[in-house]
Amino acid sequence: MRLLPLLTDGFLDLVLGSACVVCERGGRVLCPDCRAGLPVEAAVRWPTPTPLGLVAPYAMGTYDGALRSMVLAHKERRVLALARPLGDLLGGSVRAALDDARCRVDAPVVLVPVPSRPAAVRQRGHDPTFTMTRAAACRLVAEDRDVTALRVLRLRPGVVDQAGLDTRGRAANLSGSMAAPTAVVRRLGERFPHTHVVLCDDVLTTGATLREAQRALEAVGVPVLAAAVVAATQLRDQVPNLR
Repeated sequence: MRLLPLLTDGFLDLVLGSACVVCERGGRVLCPDCRAGLPVEAAVRWPTPTPLGLVAPYAMGTYDGALRSMVLAHKERRVLALARPLGDLLGGSVRAALDDARCRVDAPVVLVPVPSRPAAVRQRGHDPTFTMTRAAACRLVAEDRDVTALRVLRLRPGVVDQAGLDTRGRAANLSGSMAAPTAVVRRLGERFPHTHVVLCDDVLTTGATLREAQRALEAVGVPVLAAAVVAATQLRDQVPNLR
């Protein structure tokens, strides 16, 4: 029964030069062994220091090893085949947030991706955060949950690449940078009344991005239940700052 996957891997390696982004074994972009080793349970992972008022951020694991390789390959090298396994991981973080909040399985949920800089989307040729969020929604729908991925937030001009910025720099760069247009919020309320909103991103570093996204939604009357990411950097506390 394993012959077909093996033949498929061999074909991809021979014709497309495909290899696992984690172990570099020829074949699928994520080999069965590496996929089997991915984390299966999410937990709350607070950044250090925690931005004041940040909702609980859930992550599947630490941003290293397989998770780091997958995120970078999908985002920077446009390995689009990783959208589904990354979506499965992100979906695991969302599921943990909903379970901890004791949300009913049939309660409507909207996953709101953190917006990417338009210049970065053009350069990469895709929007990895939205693609991943949409895949997470599909995963949860397959589990009979009422989940939708929806672009609600917009990024205002002037935001620079976060790479290399420290905690203060990231916070300053993102302060007031996001907005939720009135028309989009109105449609959200009309299509998904009494819904739970979960913010989604790939990696949690300082929490500045998620906190700004949360602020922008709350400023227009949209409460945020939690945040969900694939992975969190190792610099984090086990408890948040006082709010």
